[in-house]
Amino acid sequence: MVFHLLVDFFSRTLELLGWAFQPTLAALRKDPTLLIQPLALRRVVFTAIWTRLSDDVDEGARPTKKKLITPNAYGTVLELGAGLGVTMRYLDRTKVTKYIAIEPNPSMHIHIRRVAAEVGFSEYDGTLVIMTVFADQIGTVIERHSVDTLISVLTLCSIPRAESMLPGLVQYAVKPGGQFLCYEHVNNPIPTMYFLQRLLSPLWSTFMDGCAIGLPCHVWADRADDWETRDVFDMEGQTLDGLFIHKAGRFVRKSSERLY
Repeated sequence: MVFHLLVDFFSRTLELLGWAFQPTLAALRKDPTLLIQPLALRRVVFTAIWTRLSDDVDEGARPTKKKLITPNAYGTVLELGAGLGVTMRYLDRTKVTKYIAIEPNPSMHIHIRRVAAEVGFSEYDGTLVIMTVFADQIGTVIERHSVDTLISVLTLCSIPRAESMLPGLVQYAVKPGGQFLCYEHVNNPIPTMYFLQRLLSPLWSTFMDGCAIGLPCHVWADRADDWETRDVFDMEGQTLDGLFIHKAGRFVRKSSERLY
């Protein structure tokens, strides 16, 4: 099983890099200084991959995201690492008044605006806000306790020091009684699979914009606050014989009278 898993991983890796080759070459021709800007170059590669891969990833996760996001998200929604903005398609517009997309990769913003136009969010009426900041900078651009629903979809894996950053973000941004919804790939509980996750993670992260495999993101979410309620569940239909194991969770903050 391990041999076949490794073959599949490296075959997939070559396929993804093949997708990125021509767009990256075109970007380098336009701006050769990307060769001395590793972060910017990494984003070019990832954008080329993710714009093709995202639909397949979203399709596989659709039942889980419909269960997690659609009935629960409300009010002002802030999404970490909004990517192409596909989470907006899961939001109930009768309950969500504003969508704030935190996306430090400017190449993604055109896609966020495109999806927003499809589902009825707009920068012109203030229902869409796009911020080019990192997660640890959110406290400088939004007011304290201004978010009803914080969302992270396949994002904690790529945030540096996410474990230590998340509690401060939740407790600053999310209103008392508000919630954190997350859907992440996590560590495989099978020791051999976990070893492979950590072994292959450095290679994967180089072209997937820092995405690390095998992190206990669900545990970080659980420890981010003294939650009123928590509900963590597995991605529907998944098995434990792969590198990407997913969990989803809804975590609700205590109300103000019990917070203070």
